[in-house]
Amino acid sequence: MKDELVRQVAEKTGLSEDLARTAVETVLDALKDRLPDPLAQSLDALLSGESTDMGDMLQKGLSNFFGG
Repeated sequence: MKDELVRQVAEKTGLSEDLARTAVETVLDALKDRLPDPLAQSLDALLSGESTDMGDMLQKGLSNFFGG
């Protein structure tokens, strides 16, 4: 999922893949720092491709938040 985010950021902004990856990782790190631990862990699981109930809920919430 992280690679898909990087691809979308690169496409939509015109940034190189390396810069888009840096941007995505910066945003994700900031989110994880501010989320409660269970949600931050679910975000990590979601990004690594693991499926968890909390990860599914987080994915739906983030998808709605970003208009997906």
